[in-house]
Amino acid sequence: MGFVIRPFRETDRAAVIAFTVAAFPGVSIDHNVDERLGAVAGRDWQWRKGRDVERDIDSPGTELAIAEDAENGATVGYVTMAFDPETRIGWIHNLAVHADLRGQGLGRRLIEHTLDRFRGRGNDRGRIETLEQNPIGRQLYPSLGFLEVARQIHFAMPLFPRAPVDSPHRDDTGDS
Repeated sequence: MGFVIRPFRETDRAAVIAFTVAAFPGVSIDHNVDERLGAVAGRDWQWRKGRDVERDIDSPGTELAIAEDAENGATVGYVTMAFDPETRIGWIHNLAVHADLRGQGLGRRLIEHTLDRFRGRGNDRGRIETLEQNPIGRQLYPSLGFLEVARQIHFAMPLFPRAPVDSPHRDDTGDS
């Protein structure tokens, strides 16, 4: 099976969000928050992660590259890349590959494509993050030349007691 890497089209939006939700269980901060504290504001981690990718899609200075099956045109993966001309640091925000195609080098190809885009835009550095609990990212990124530069610990806490199941829940403003 051959793949083509091409620019994002608006018709890719739903597939990109679906890949994101499918690729990040167990390796997402939002998933961890829900696991420890439960969903918040009536929304689960998948909704929040999808919303983050929507922001990438709609954000000025960000591009998406789509991996497409050369035979049938199906979207099979993507990578988001942000360019900062002032710092000259390119940042890979999200990367996902269809579950059936993982481990076949497509994620590597998407990152290599992104690094070429960074170089072409005059970036001096490329940046990507992963969680310690993501064994694929922890192996793949160093194999491409990324160096670990920091570790970070994320904390979360509920700000209100959990409402009983049969009572109205708070809206986003904190009003009952």
